[in-house]
Amino acid sequence: MEKTQFKYEVPGTKEERLMLRNNIRSFIKEQTITPPVSMDLLSDMAMQLINKRALDTTIKGWLMVELNNAVWFDTVASIPHHKRILLLPKCLSNSSSCKADIDELGLLCNMCNHCNIPDLQTRAEELGMMSLVAEGFTSVVGLVEGGVVDAVIGVSCLDSLEKAFPLLINNAVPGLAIPLNEDGCKDTTVDENYVYRIMGMKSEQTANLLNYDLLKSTIKNWFQPENLSKVLSPLDDQTSTIARQWMGGDGKRWRPYLLAATYMAISGKNEIPEKVQRAAIAIECFHKASLVHDDIQDDDLTRYGKETVNAKYGVPIAINVGDMYLGEGYRLLAQCDHMRLIKVASDAHIALCKGQGMELEWSESPQALHMDYVLDIFKHKTVPAFEVSLLIGSLCANDQEGTRQILSKYSNALGIAYQLKDDIEDFETDNPLSIRPSAVLAAICEANTDELFVHSLLHTEDLKGFLQSEDHAGILEGALVRVQDMVDSYHKEALDLINQITNTELKRLLFRVTGRILK
Repeated sequence: MEKTQFKYEVPGTKEERLMLRNNIRSFIKEQTITPPVSMDLLSDMAMQLINKRALDTTIKGWLMVELNNAVWFDTVASIPHHKRILLLPKCLSNSSSCKADIDELGLLCNMCNHCNIPDLQTRAEELGMMSLVAEGFTSVVGLVEGGVVDAVIGVSCLDSLEKAFPLLINNAVPGLAIPLNEDGCKDTTVDENYVYRIMGMKSEQTANLLNYDLLKSTIKNWFQPENLSKVLSPLDDQTSTIARQWMGGDGKRWRPYLLAATYMAISGKNEIPEKVQRAAIAIECFHKASLVHDDIQDDDLTRYGKETVNAKYGVPIAINVGDMYLGEGYRLLAQCDHMRLIKVASDAHIALCKGQGMELEWSESPQALHMDYVLDIFKHKTVPAFEVSLLIGSLCANDQEGTRQILSKYSNALGIAYQLKDDIEDFETDNPLSIRPSAVLAAICEANTDELFVHSLLHTEDLKGFLQSEDHAGILEGALVRVQDMVDSYHKEALDLINQITNTELKRLLFRVTGRILK
């Protein structure tokens, strides 16, 4: 994504800042925007205000911060005070008289009343809020991810906010930021009444922010032997035993997590019904089947540092294990009493096979690649991995068709961006790289019409060595730049689609997913 540069300009007077904050609140109410929002959308809205009010463009950064505040006000107000944290900067202290100690967490205020920090921390304590005097929002992300706090109210300079904003947005943290009135790293000031008002906000409604980190441990338990024995076929044969061992082995369980989290976000429930659990395990069965079959087709002997099923037991048994995973997956979905789940899964399964077939066909007889061909492979092989989890989670929560249409388009943008990024990262390691259809290879082929060069490229024994040589390094660099531009474009498309969703929890989930996958 394009980096948004904040110019440090704050409206000069308290009256001007108050007027602009009121205008921003009215502007956001007219837009009916659901949090969270992306940096691009904040930038666009800031420019709308600048053009509408004939404002100086140098306050764009300040406007973006305040726009983000306005979007989150109602949500933060609905979060209990004991689940909020106030983050203050050290530079609010009086540098000439402050004798407070500083440890790894931040400044340990002596409450000497030579600055406004003691009053702010006292008010936070009266409200039941946690408070911390430290630089940057990174210090509290762990508290948010651990469920200790649900919202952050932070006072900071725009320079620090420029670094913190992507972090807060990618983690979809309900947060309000109050910019300092000037830059510099000591003896700064802030609109105190504004801080007190934000601290004291309280809504009659209570937010129901879901604990996705707790979900991770829940899903881990689903794949423990005692639970798998309840949902999978009995261990009365070799194939079942091998399949069970691999199902219960190490793994991120990303697909079951995405399915269950989507269900939670849409339904608003923290508890996962048994049918949703079975659907999530079914998705992991399909994933394991694709891995086993891929390893056979690619003749891979290791995966994640361990022997593959085909390496350990031979190809015939591995084929059988993969087929059993498919049968187990469809059997579990059939127990969910929802035929559309089976249709979504079968559509994804067919698409995956077609994409794998396209890749295998090209690998048998490599020829000049076109980007459209590579993107078509991604749409069949990578996109369904995201789409099937999101759609089944949505169906389990009985969500509207309109939401599922957005989720399908989002999956397409995210899946392609992910695979494009993965193709770039192949050239950032020392690991050997085999010839396969990739976006980088397609970009090189489309940029070079020399048939001899393309033939040498597609038949080299050392792809990285060939492209990283002195003669070809410039060609590789140009291709990487083009593919990165494509990553940025699809990333923006994914965020634009998230902005169409009106469910705050679902938006928070998708922002977190996007941030982690494309970080």
